[in-house]
Amino acid sequence: MTAFRPSPFRPTMPLRVSSQPQTLLKTPATGSALLPRIVPGLVVFGAVYTVVSYIRSQLRNESNTLNRVFSQQNTPSVMEKRKERYLIETEGDPRKTIYNVLN
Repeated sequence: MTAFRPSPFRPTMPLRVSSQPQTLLKTPATGSALLPRIVPGLVVFGAVYTVVSYIRSQLRNESNTLNRVFSQQNTPSVMEKRKERYLIETEGDPRKTIYNVLN
């Protein structure tokens, strides 16, 4: 006689009903499937937009600062002194030479 051995594939404990309630109507997963595609794009867009707007504001501030400086330097009295010093009437304006134009 051989001894009775239980089958290794048979559960040792009886299966019980799940303690979580069963949902009869399951929501489709279409909304959650689009989320992994959209969120990284929105994060990249937001980061790029933030960097570009920061650079634009810094350039605008620098441009306004330089405009204030040059508006103080280009008064009519300063331009008259410059004409006398650089002999613009006879030699020509050095700001309009070929080297400065090409630069």
